[in-house]
Amino acid sequence: MGYESDGRPLLLLDVDGPLNPYAAPPHKRPAGYGTHRMRPTGWENPWDKPLRVWLNHDHGKDLLALPYELVWATTWKNEANDWIGPHLGLPTLPFVDWPSTTPQSHRLHWKTRALVEYAQGRPFAWVDDELGPEDRAWVQEHHDAPALLHRVDPRLGLLAEDFSALSKWAAGLEQAAA
Repeated sequence: MGYESDGRPLLLLDVDGPLNPYAAPPHKRPAGYGTHRMRPTGWENPWDKPLRVWLNHDHGKDLLALPYELVWATTWKNEANDWIGPHLGLPTLPFVDWPSTTPQSHRLHWKTRALVEYAQGRPFAWVDDELGPEDRAWVQEHHDAPALLHRVDPRLGLLAEDFSALSKWAAGLEQAAA
């Protein structure tokens, strides 16, 4: 994995959807979010306009308060450390370096297999806006440790209820281990 584990479960975190509610109406930024213009590698469009990203600056402290090791699980890969993390007050985080973004099945999310491999048998919570029942079934069948696949509405981004669900799940792991 390329970094030293401290034994906490992993929180595999997507950017677009959970942190950047990109599916919200284009001219109605969700409450608590600020607009940022970014040009990550590969961002090109015919008008040469920067990418609009909405971020809630409170999410950084909320994420750091969770009992998890945070890991970027996003197509932003390491660029999330340059473009997203600083706006949220996050330290440099490890990231999943995707072997491929090519869909591996018509229903299973293309990230699923790579995230299970990345976790290497450790408990993890995966926060994404594109999770489905096929992903849950595949993880249950191929990952021996506890896993929470937590879907976030890409129109709303992470809400207090999502942070509560993540905290509750991690607390359940601690109780089971005691």
